[in-house]
Amino acid sequence: MLATVRGTKLFFDVDGVQFAPIGDRLVERPVVFLLHGGPGGDHASFKTQAAALRDVAQLVFVDHRGSGRSATCPAGTCTLDNNIDDIDALREYLGLERITVLGSSYGGMVAQGYAIRYPDRVANLILCVTAPSHEFLPQAQEILNLRGTDDQRRVCEWLWNGSFESLAQLREYYYVMGPMYSLAFDEAKFAQSWGRGIRNFEQLNFGFSTFLRTFDFRDRLPDVGCPTLVIGGAHDWICPPAQSRIIADLIPRAHLKIFANSSHAVAADEPAEFLAAVRGFLTYAQ
Repeated sequence: MLATVRGTKLFFDVDGVQFAPIGDRLVERPVVFLLHGGPGGDHASFKTQAAALRDVAQLVFVDHRGSGRSATCPAGTCTLDNNIDDIDALREYLGLERITVLGSSYGGMVAQGYAIRYPDRVANLILCVTAPSHEFLPQAQEILNLRGTDDQRRVCEWLWNGSFESLAQLREYYYVMGPMYSLAFDEAKFAQSWGRGIRNFEQLNFGFSTFLRTFDFRDRLPDVGCPTLVIGGAHDWICPPAQSRIIADLIPRAHLKIFANSSHAVAADEPAEFLAAVRGFLTYAQ
């Protein structure tokens, strides 16, 4: 489905019911907007890693502007600020007063910005393997230099410089870096995942060469007043667990969970534990 908002068309998909029949009542469930990583990724991985949460929530899978199945647009318009404001426009389009936001990686940066800019519209917040500021970049580079292979350091130059030239090059990057993104990296599953997704390397270039080098939410995170679950992976190289700890320390009502056997892809590395943590939070957060 496409929603025309703020001069663009955003793709969204819905799974699960907002009002569930329980006994002789219809019980309202949280509506969860799932925000993907990138920039320039899409919602596809959530369909296999988070769709089981439909038993406790209505899930709204979102492709950021210009990403995935959303309408194409110039990469220069796909800013963090626009992504944040697009989410509120989609909330309004769907007629929802408040939403729960689950953001992973770059999507977690969008989610933080949304909770800061639109505090009255956020019921609960889930921040997965993300960072509160541009300082994740030098930490990631340091970890790569310590743990990475020569080939991994080679392909990461495309990321640091925002210089991907093709989707084939982007695929090479994710394939070579796969064992660092996921402790459970599997070549067959990688091929399946790549085939399902729609990626935009120009958006990735734009993000890593501009706003990801300067954004900083740390001064405003203490203003986030909603219940918040912060998830990190103990072996995450790109958004190290130290970044999750900073977020949890700054948000007054935050609960931190670091997954001991996960890297960046927590939902793939420890799928049952990830679902249990999020399901529990959605069930009991007040």
